[in-house]
Amino acid sequence: MVDTFISFATLAFQLTALFVIVSFLINLFQSYIPYDKVERKLKTSHPLVGAIIALLFAFITPFCSCSTIPIIVNLLKNRVRFGIVMVFLFASPVLDPTILTIMTVIMGWKVTIIYMLITATLSLVIGLSLEKFGFEKDVKKVIMTGYQAKNSRFSFKHAWLDTLTLMKNVYPYLLLGAAIGAVIHGLVPAEFISAHFGGDALWLIPVAAVVGIPLYIRLSSMIPISQVLIMNGMALGPVMAMMISSAGASLPELVLLKAIFKKTLIVMFVISVIAMSTISGFIFYFIS
Repeated sequence: MVDTFISFATLAFQLTALFVIVSFLINLFQSYIPYDKVERKLKTSHPLVGAIIALLFAFITPFCSCSTIPIIVNLLKNRVRFGIVMVFLFASPVLDPTILTIMTVIMGWKVTIIYMLITATLSLVIGLSLEKFGFEKDVKKVIMTGYQAKNSRFSFKHAWLDTLTLMKNVYPYLLLGAAIGAVIHGLVPAEFISAHFGGDALWLIPVAAVVGIPLYIRLSSMIPISQVLIMNGMALGPVMAMMISSAGASLPELVLLKAIFKKTLIVMFVISVIAMSTISGFIFYFIS
């Protein structure tokens, strides 16, 4: 019990320090992001160039899957290409810069770089493919009011207030992840995890990809849990599959998407996230 508490306290302290520092720096320099110019570029650029800009925009803007929706509606309202909007929708929650920094410290830079390359590539391919196959027709006409692109001046005070706001939304999930990770580390034998979820259990990858969506385990919670599972012998493939699917699509997000997408596109979105998670899981499995 003492070991479990020490494990939790250590992990919670590391995550807190990382989260506060990185979030503050990102919020501090967000005033330099020209949101209006980015939107114009997305609208006027070649589809491939626009998709790459959407990936970069997803990387520098820390949004979870639910908070991405107002941005999506605004981009569609301003007639940004459907494929480019979908690239941003897939990439934004899985390329959160704060979470990527925490992932680098906890899981290593090699895992993080491979994760970024895989998720960015699959987001680009799937997003543009959905446009190619004509799913744009399944977007509802939605009128959104009250949304404004964020354009604030460089300010330590505003950056700190934004960090505190983000902490209120995300920090409980960080602590939850640290607590679950500590419990797994202290109470679940490593031999049990290794025997049932390690080795050549390829079937676990698609199962983990499907299970991750209804679980709605945020990346901020999943990373410390993943570290403990991997340390105790669980294969990397299923862990990454569940991590990507739980971040890429969640039940709250699907409820919000129902307001702007028809049922066919929502089903295709879920299938795409599961496919992205499964493919990523297999890639991690074969290279680890």
